[in-house]
Amino acid sequence: MTADAHKETLGFQTEAKQLLHLMIHSLYSNQEVFLRELISNASDAIDKLRFEALSNENLLEESPDFSVRVEVDKDANTITVSDNGIGMSRDEVIENLGTIAKSGTAAFLENLTGDQQQDSQLIGQFGVGFYSTFIVADKVEVMTRRAGDASENGVHWESMGEAEFSIETIDKEQRGTTIVLHLKESCGEFADDWRVRSVIKKYSDHISVPVLMQKPVMPAMNEEGEEDEAAEPAAPAFEAVNEATALWTRSRSEVSDEEYRQFYKHVSHDFEDPQSWSHNRVEGKLEYTSLMYIPKKAPFELWNRDTARGLKLYVQRTFIMDDAEQFLPLYLRFVKGVVDSSDLSLNISREVLQQDPQVDAMRSALTKRVLDMLGKLAKSEDGEYGEFWKEFGQVLKEGPAEDFGNKEKISGLLRFATTHTDTELQDQSLAQYVERMQEDQEKIFYVVAENFNTAKNSPHLEVFRKKGIEVLLLSDRVDDWLMNHLMEFDGKQFQDVTRGELDLGELSDEDKAEQEQVEKDSESLVERMKLALAEQVEEVRATTRLTDSPACLVVGDQDMGAQMRRIMEAAGQEVPSSKPILEINPRHPLLAKLDGESDEDRFADLSSIIFDQANLAEGGQLEDPAAYVSRLNKLLLELSN
Repeated sequence: MTADAHKETLGFQTEAKQLLHLMIHSLYSNQEVFLRELISNASDAIDKLRFEALSNENLLEESPDFSVRVEVDKDANTITVSDNGIGMSRDEVIENLGTIAKSGTAAFLENLTGDQQQDSQLIGQFGVGFYSTFIVADKVEVMTRRAGDASENGVHWESMGEAEFSIETIDKEQRGTTIVLHLKESCGEFADDWRVRSVIKKYSDHISVPVLMQKPVMPAMNEEGEEDEAAEPAAPAFEAVNEATALWTRSRSEVSDEEYRQFYKHVSHDFEDPQSWSHNRVEGKLEYTSLMYIPKKAPFELWNRDTARGLKLYVQRTFIMDDAEQFLPLYLRFVKGVVDSSDLSLNISREVLQQDPQVDAMRSALTKRVLDMLGKLAKSEDGEYGEFWKEFGQVLKEGPAEDFGNKEKISGLLRFATTHTDTELQDQSLAQYVERMQEDQEKIFYVVAENFNTAKNSPHLEVFRKKGIEVLLLSDRVDDWLMNHLMEFDGKQFQDVTRGELDLGELSDEDKAEQEQVEKDSESLVERMKLALAEQVEEVRATTRLTDSPACLVVGDQDMGAQMRRIMEAAGQEVPSSKPILEINPRHPLLAKLDGESDEDRFADLSSIIFDQANLAEGGQLEDPAAYVSRLNKLLLELSN
């Protein structure tokens, strides 16, 4: 079959077209990243071939030496990056270069603002890979053949970075991938040998395979020491531009901070520097090296718990897999880095054994290492932990439910908004809360609501504010779930202020007398409201917890919290049926007026309005909004007459 018979023109996926446009217009100030991305991809392709060749030596095609080659041609204004890694088949080329196989793509594009500086940061979070070539090139060609395929199954891909690309079958003797960038006139600096060498040293010195460039050609000299124009030009020779040693295998004292930062960008494809990192070698019963990073910005797929995650795994410096999720729990899925083990057990398919005690021991040690890294960050005075918490706090809140053994460490890392500051900023630790607790206070109080303002203005807080007792203000979707697993901190139990009867510890004689008097004075009102609201509530009771509001809803000690119920219902989950308890403030003018109402129909309408308002005040939804509006309108008309 001829190559022409296989040529076709295809359109980019919609998201790919949008991203290509952004590459060209938003990242012009950081053009050189394209070379880092291409060399990083080439290194990954070589790692993957090394791994596959462990079980199929024929893939090496009698060429076991790996390298990445970078060539520049100033006259043609091109730069070429070649590797002898795994290569791609025709289908893989279409899948990898014509689409964006990433969750969160649509959300990413929605977040773009049109502000070039801000958008370039977002693109960095998303990761651009191959598409970054169009920052500097107006035409890109890719020649590739998958290792093990016949030479006539090579693929030639070409695009101008606009709406479409062409793809055809070619003969390609060497396995692997060659990418030719036809540079824009304004980007001719990347066809300069010295400029490209400096970029490779800057970004790719740590790549474990040699990155080769042609040695500068020295003119031949005659016996008189003059240039010999008649001499045959020497064959081109290549030399390694980078160190070509795996960075994590080097001693910490030998690695500069800048090298650590560049290696992070290599393993994460992030544009930003990492927040912090930890590089450790463990020797003894278990021998392994780990280099783990905390990013500065959350990736777009962070909330997809099924997305690829984990560390790059090597065994005796041989690449095994990209996303080894066995070594860190799900709530630490934002951590990037590598782990290299000397003696990890693999099965016949070179997969990590699921029930291997060595894996469990490494997972436990690596998890503690990350939590210690975060603990150190939390103690710093420069506000870095606050930045970390903004990006990853909600994910860390998944920890107490998933990692019982480290619950105490995770609890110390949690941050909350509280009535102490009364701002939405989550910057208060549980240790700080405990330090500020009143002398006779036995519990840590919290309220969970749909959003911060609902939590801050909850009627349940009135007595706490009156007595100067601090309350945690929780409004993240994960918070109710978190508190169901947290239970206690520093020997102090947590108490949801919307659950069960109010318990502020030992009440003074004055408080007891007040509560008893309120209950006695409102007995008949409570009974009448119970009858009027029998369908809606489990119980009506008088309370002294309210100072400004007429009523509030609470749930039983064993019932599901209102916020958790709403989340589960929104997710289509079945929830056990239960009715709330209505607590009333008999000293409120509205309740005093209600107590004097002799018309039972009007009493029932007013009781329903008070119940619905209590429901709304805690962020709930009315079962029958039209009935509420009708009752309210009726009341307003009566008041205006």
